[in-house]
Amino acid sequence: MLGFLIVLLSSFFFCFQNVIVRILFNEYTILGEFQTGGFVTPTLENSFLLMFMRMLLVVPLMAFLAPKLYAPVWHDVGQLRTASNRLLLLQSAGCGGLMFLYLALLYISIGLIPTGIAMTLFFTYPVFTALFSWRWFGDRPTVLRWSVMGFVLVGSALTMPQFNAATGNTSLVGIVTGVASGITYALYTVVAQKSFEKLHPVPFTWISFATTLVLSTISLLLWHGQRTELLWLPLWIGGLLSAIVTFAGHLMNNFGIRLIGATSASMIGASNPALTVILAWLLIQETLNPVQITGVLIVTLSVALLSQEHRSAK
Repeated sequence: MLGFLIVLLSSFFFCFQNVIVRILFNEYTILGEFQTGGFVTPTLENSFLLMFMRMLLVVPLMAFLAPKLYAPVWHDVGQLRTASNRLLLLQSAGCGGLMFLYLALLYISIGLIPTGIAMTLFFTYPVFTALFSWRWFGDRPTVLRWSVMGFVLVGSALTMPQFNAATGNTSLVGIVTGVASGITYALYTVVAQKSFEKLHPVPFTWISFATTLVLSTISLLLWHGQRTELLWLPLWIGGLLSAIVTFAGHLMNNFGIRLIGATSASMIGASNPALTVILAWLLIQETLNPVQITGVLIVTLSVALLSQEHRSAK
């Protein structure tokens, strides 16, 4: 039960992160009172920029808090340099690379299509997590889990935006990047589960964040553009808020994976789209049509079925 609660709490933090990114990319009226947002365009380059700003804040934040959460964190990190732990170090750094990729793709998707739709597409990742876990860990899905995966796909299909001549290409890119980010995150979760057999979630998460910071820095150097006209103060404020919820969300999610496994954690986390839709509606008055809302509800109810199965197994 504790693992389920931790994963649900991590989803709550991820929802705020998603809405913050949406506001940075698009102008909205916040709480119906004042307008803000639209500070950068949703391009790959600006996705790298926002990721860099977030990680530049979250890496030292976690370095400061890590010893308070897990005392031998730096001892464990130092042990990864030994030859016997080389594979574990590669797994941790590899997860940082996957985190970098899934965030870049997700940022683009959130910027191009409504937040609730982008997140529902992203949260098809439990389907891929279950398949990867079956392939690598022999964790064959039950009939109920196959059913949940089917419902997740149906619900995600219902959230697809309508295409027209003006926005067809933009929507298509948003859909493709949303699903691709989910597949990448599925790989992240199964590699993380394997790593947690020998490494605590706190040093693992810090290494992943640090790797993402390095990769986003390199990406900015390769894809550099004109940034002198950007409004840096609101971007840094958004980056700080995003850093806080990113730190809390990823750390709690990794603890959840350690407690209940990647497949269960990912399918519980698929309740995130519904919460994201509610937060986006409350904060920025972003609405979906009835068919899209139905899709989000199908995904969320499917996860409720999975949690019931887990309790019955216990």
